[in-house]
Amino acid sequence: MNAVNDHKLYGEPGADSVEMLAARQVALDILDAVLMRKIALDQALDDHEGFLSLPSRDRAFVRMLTSTALRRLGQIDDIIRRSEDKPGSAARTPVLMNILRLGVTQILFMNVPDHAAVDTSVRLIAGAEMEHQKGFVNGLLRHVTREGESMIKAQDEGRINTPEWLLKIWIEDYGLKGAAQIMSANLKEAPLDITVKDSDTLERWADVLRAEIFPTGSLRRLEGGSIFDLEGYDDGHWWIQDAAASLPATLFGNIEGKTVIDLCAAPGGKSAQLAAMGANVIALDRSAQRLRKMETNLERLRLRDKIEMIAADAAVWQPKVSADYILLDAPCSATGTMRRHPDLQHLKSPRDIESLKNVQSRLLANAFSMLEPGGILIYCTCSLQKSEGEDQVNNLLRQQKSAFKLGIAAGEVGDIKEIVTEHGDVRILPFHQGEAGGMDGFFISRIGKAPQ
Repeated sequence: MNAVNDHKLYGEPGADSVEMLAARQVALDILDAVLMRKIALDQALDDHEGFLSLPSRDRAFVRMLTSTALRRLGQIDDIIRRSEDKPGSAARTPVLMNILRLGVTQILFMNVPDHAAVDTSVRLIAGAEMEHQKGFVNGLLRHVTREGESMIKAQDEGRINTPEWLLKIWIEDYGLKGAAQIMSANLKEAPLDITVKDSDTLERWADVLRAEIFPTGSLRRLEGGSIFDLEGYDDGHWWIQDAAASLPATLFGNIEGKTVIDLCAAPGGKSAQLAAMGANVIALDRSAQRLRKMETNLERLRLRDKIEMIAADAAVWQPKVSADYILLDAPCSATGTMRRHPDLQHLKSPRDIESLKNVQSRLLANAFSMLEPGGILIYCTCSLQKSEGEDQVNNLLRQQKSAFKLGIAAGEVGDIKEIVTEHGDVRILPFHQGEAGGMDGFFISRIGKAPQ
């Protein structure tokens, strides 16, 4: 179960009751934005003035509370249903249901005193002008404090927290055992991975940041805290990037002085890697707003002058001359990042997958068309579904006679043999390297274009 660092906000003696309630009111607003208005969690947090005005420790509490509620929503709703005197009474209003969800989350999945979780939930109900429901909320949550742990033991936590349509796909792609391992891994918090700009300073920054050197060359920091307060952030010595996401840029080999086109480049982690490796980077993204945010990050990293940024649709754009190196991190369902973004399972649908598959196919075909004979194309997605990874590459190989697979060896990816497939691709699942904290789900394929 998830835990958080204790402080007065959680309801210990001496806690400020106004402060306690304000943070939980923000959490209620955020949960409503995600579940009712289908706004991504990070976006909902960034857009909420009340959240931004909270002290940093309270913002951390709100983020943990909402992300835990979303991660464990299946379990939480099941416990609410089992705890009702009159089945269905909690489901009548979304506000009531979300207040109960936040209460159950604090009681069962966070280090919050029971009395604080119950009391603040009752006060949220009063603030929502639902005074007549105070007794119901109080009674249900007090029942959860007594019986909740035993109810959890009777649940299949992986399955109950996973949408059925996703579970079906994962069983088809990886079998029952693989799907079960994915579901279990998705319930765990993802560690903080860091890419260091100058690889020669890796050991120094591992010591400074109190991090471990991951086999892929990333730094993995298991401690919490704000990244903005860590040494080296303001000076641009490193950036946040999951170990899996850091691999594609490394698979071109020596690209010092070479030009690399990074398609769908924002938020810019891979462009920064390529530039740090000495490449001249053309970073393309259809969103000018995302490019502006990326530009700010690159300026912090002192890499802006090495990257040409272009706002354009990568499905139709063509460079002035064919490219020797192209990286396509295609838009996808991002189900490989559900450990970090538990809201995804509540925002995505089968229809989204079908739409994205069409986009990926067009992007991949256009990327290959701009590749110089003898060049290298890296295709990757952070989706767990093979329809967005392996199937896309296989379709390209069937359609383009000059396309062929350039197999990836385990030695190129930190000698992690379990992530290299028999076909020479990289297929990372969230439970890979589980003892070290796992990795984001990812697919990477390296494709060559035959010389003419």
